[in-house]
This record gives sequence, structure tokens and C-alpha cells, in this order.
Amino acid sequence: MKFSFDRDSLLKEISIAQEIIATKNAISILSNVLLEAQNGSLTIKATDIKVNFQTTIPVDVQESGTTTVFCDKFMSIISSLPSGEIEFDQNDIKINIRSIAKKAKFQLKSIASDKFPEFTSSNNLSYFDIPSKEFKEMVNQTVFSVSDDETRYFMNGVYLEKKEDNLQLVATDGRRLAFISKSFGVSIPDFKGVIVPPKILNIINKRASEEGLISIAVGEKNIFVKFGNYEFSSVLIEGQFPNYSRVIPASQTSSFQVETKDFIEALKRVALLVEQKSRRIFLTVSSGTLTIASQETEIGTAREEIPCMYDGPEVTIALNYLYVEEPIKVIGSDRVRVDFTEAMKAITIKSEPEKDFFHIIMPMQME
Repeated sequence: MKFSFDRDSLLKEISIAQEIIATKNAISILSNVLLEAQNGSLTIKATDIKVNFQTTIPVDVQESGTTTVFCDKFMSIISSLPSGEIEFDQNDIKINIRSIAKKAKFQLKSIASDKFPEFTSSNNLSYFDIPSKEFKEMVNQTVFSVSDDETRYFMNGVYLEKKEDNLQLVATDGRRLAFISKSFGVSIPDFKGVIVPPKILNIINKRASEEGLISIAVGEKNIFVKFGNYEFSSVLIEGQFPNYSRVIPASQTSSFQVETKDFIEALKRVALLVEQKSRRIFLTVSSGTLTIASQETEIGTAREEIPCMYDGPEVTIALNYLYVEEPIKVIGSDRVRVDFTEAMKAITIKSEPEKDFFHIIMPMQME
């Protein structure tokens, strides 16, 4: 096979392929990217067995063909060359890569394309289209709450379900829960709730444009996502997601509001002296004031007061500071509201004014 391509156009696609590939160092078929040149276009495929990626870009094809090449070195070579046209020429198992602008030539060994894994097909599945920007917001509001405890594998992903006409994403690690529900005004095919691994969601979040639509299809064991000239798919996590509705408080009797910027900045400062193992901070709310405090044994303490809207008895709640900081960073409103009942019951963080998402955090012991 032989083709020439624009360096910058291909580099972008190969960098996405490299994100997918799990074995970046070992030379195996799973560390290779598949290249298929024909009819004036180049199809690129990459996989880690669980997550698949495919895209097609225009190139100048002189000889059609298919091969695989070690993705890490291929990307390093392309990124080292100047912008402009690059020639790719395969002869037997040897691949020659040459820059037109510079007298630079590289040679790599290939692995036969017939050893590359087959991708699962989305045939017979119904896709639905939703705005890219809004789906990315849904991922932003939930994906950080996924558990990394592999013994509780059913919490290692984000739960996606259709509820009436709404699409919902839920994530939990057992100590916190993130929830968002949106209505897009489009017909969404019925599907049973599925657990989506965070890897494909993070890639979509990073690579999808703020404009346009994302197409999604949900199968029994796989999810398929298309946007622009990209196609992604992922194996779903098997297992029973927890009954999250049981931990959502039916009502909470008290609340306070603070400026989001003030809250984030105070949290960062107070967290400088937090115990690294427990990450415990103390929120004390009293009339007109929120006090944030931390203590790192044998080193010191930190304390900061910020104004808040609250009129009630003084209450102190101990929380993991990351569980507070992470949702506040993505809430996207100037003010946040914290609903609570008492020190040892769950708190709920919401935007103010309230939107279509919330974050629930379980408190810690005071000592």
C-alpha cells in the first residue's frame, strides 16, 4: 500500500487512537493501529478490546491496502516532522515514512491486519441524536463520582437509563452520588439501564465538539457513539447498579447558599492542611457565615470564613473535601445551595437557581 497525507490532519486522529490503546509499550497487535487506504480515504482503527475507535480522513492513495503499525512510534515520528505532506509506503512487512519537506526517512515493521480484532457491529440497533454540548454536561456532572474499587465493579461506571422521556446519568462510589436528568424533546428508543465505563465517556467529553449532535445506540453488551467523522464503541459493565433512589433524601429541612467562587477558593486554601488519608474538612454554618476548617495532625490547622445565606442554629458537618470540591467545580453557576437535615445525614449540593442535576454526599465521623 502507498499513500500520502497531510501531517497535521493525521496527527490529530492518531493521537485519539493512542488514547484508546492500553498497551502502549509492548509490541503486540493491541499496541498497533490499523490503517486501511482505498478510494481516496484512510480508515484508522484502534482498540484495547473493550473500547473501539474508528475514523476516516481523505488522503492521496496511490496503492490500496491494509496494515497495522505500532501506534506509539508512528505518532512520535509524525509529531517530530514539520507540517506538510508525508509519504507512507509499505513493502512486505516494512513501512517507510518520508517527509516531503525534510530529507527524513523512517522505517517501521508492521503486523498483518488479519490479526487485528474484529469490531462489534451496531447493525439492527436504533441510534438517537442529542445535542453534544448537553451530553457533555451530563458526563461532566457525573463521571468523577465513579468508584475505583474494582471489587465493587458494578460501581466502576456511570449508569445510563431512559426514564419516561428523559435520559439520566448516575454515578456513585457508595459515599457520594451524582445525578443528572435531561429531556431533549426527541424520541429515545427504549433500553434497559446500562453501566458505561468512564473511559469512553472521558474520551467523548474531550473530543466531541460543543456544537452539533451526538448519536448513541445502546445494545445488550455494548454502547455505540458517533459524532463528526468519529465512531466509538465500548463493552458495557455487567452487574446490577445499586438502587440509587433509596439514598436520595425525600426532604431536607435546612439549607445555605454561598458564592461558588468564594467556596472553591476557600476549599483550596483549607485543603493545604488536610489529613491526606481522611481528607476531612469541617463545615460550620451559622447565621450569615460558613466556616471551613481542617486539621493535619502534628503539622497544623487551617480555618477560613466566607459569607453565606443562612438563618438557623449552628451546625458542623465533617466531609471529604474532594467530594465537596469536585461537584462545585462543575456546577457552573455563580451560587451553590447546600441542603441538609443534621450533621450525620446526607447533604445535597445543587446549583442556585436549581437545575437538572444534584450531588449527594455522606458525612464523615467528626473524629
